[in-house]
Amino acid sequence: MIAFLSGLFVLIWATGFIVAGIVAGRADPITFLALRFACSIAVFAALSFGARAAWPRDPRKWRDAIIAGMLLHGFYTGGVFWAVSQGLGPGLTGLVTALHPFFTAMLAIPLLHERLLPRQWVGIAIGVVGVALILEPRLAAGAGVPILALLAAVLATLSFTLGTIWQKRTKPDMDLRVNAAIQFVGATVLTAPFAYALESNHFDGSPALYGALAWAVLGLSVGGISILLVLLKRGAASKVAPLLYLAPAVSAFMALALFGEALAPVQIAGMMLAVIGAFAARS
Repeated sequence: MIAFLSGLFVLIWATGFIVAGIVAGRADPITFLALRFACSIAVFAALSFGARAAWPRDPRKWRDAIIAGMLLHGFYTGGVFWAVSQGLGPGLTGLVTALHPFFTAMLAIPLLHERLLPRQWVGIAIGVVGVALILEPRLAAGAGVPILALLAAVLATLSFTLGTIWQKRTKPDMDLRVNAAIQFVGATVLTAPFAYALESNHFDGSPALYGALAWAVLGLSVGGISILLVLLKRGAASKVAPLLYLAPAVSAFMALALFGEALAPVQIAGMMLAVIGAFAARS
């Protein structure tokens, strides 16, 4: 079951970068996310009330879930969507986020006291080399990489890393649907003020944009995040993280098919190394 959920998570997670590419030019990125998060609250709250799930009475549990939502959804997805809107490209943005396992390995030891085996360190190193090869053609071009957008993607990845560690460290003992609903409250509280203050709230209402919103809510938020929370609950953060090496490779091929983002031979070699690194790190 864990293997099936892991594979399904990779496929769903990879589509997030494609959604960002569809949204770019059709809606302001943070405005879109604030709407997505608000809709996600409604869906998870309805599922929770429908199942008569218990909501936490301890304010500290609300605090922990809200902080997790800000890190896992608000800062992370906001940074990714903004990077794509600034020209980094969904495929390349997805590949930058593959640094997540490296960040997790660095932070899981002091924060979670998780011990990594030598083989896992080798896998992480191979994955980082693979990501470097994937980025090399764009980095060699110099002007081909928007620096601020690249920085936003890196910071977004760091936020996601901290979110997974926070989720693992706080160990929420509430219903998964309730936990997700509260997390998206945190994400909405974070993104809505930025959308109002910094953007024109552009939303062109095209079928493609509404389709992207529907998938972002039902596929990514309900499906992807639910699977992620289950995986984090059942496995160590350092073992879940290497899955993120695989999602960017999948998203890069999706971006090639949908947006024409070509892949150089060195990038394909980098993807192969990323896959090898992911499996080695999860061993």
